[in-house]
Amino acid sequence: QVQLVESGGGYVQAGGSLRLSCAASGRTFSEYALAWFRQAPGKERKFVASISRNSGLTTYRDSVKGRFTISRDDAKNTVYLQMNSLQPEDTAVYYCAATLRGNGNVPTTWYDSWGRGTQVTVSS
Repeated sequence: QVQLVESGGGYVQAGGSLRLSCAASGRTFSEYALAWFRQAPGKERKFVASISRNSGLTTYRDSVKGRFTISRDDAKNTVYLQMNSLQPEDTAVYYCAATLRGNGNVPTTWYDSWGRGTQVTVSS
C-alpha cells in the first residue's frame, strides 16, 4: 500500500478557494489511480473526484463540476484538488485515496489506501 497525507485544508468564506494536496510515499505513485472523498458531520463519506494513472480520465460528482479540479504530479508523488467558488455545503473532512485496481471512476470499495483527512470549513 501507499501512505497518504493530506494538507491544505482550512477556513474560507463562501466564494473563496482552497488547494488541497495529498503527498504519497511507499510504492510507485504513478501506478495508482487516485481520488478525493469528503465526509460532512453526521453524513457518510462521498466521492468528490478521481483521476486515472495517466491523468487522461477525470471524474467529478455533479455538485463540484466546473468548480473543482483534480490533478496529479507523479514527479512529486502528489495529487491535488483545486477548489474554487466554495460554498458552505462543501464543508467537510476531505480524504484522498488510492487504488491499483481499475483506472479511475471505480467503486469506493476498490480504494485501499486512505489518508487521515483535512478539514475544510466554508462560512456563509
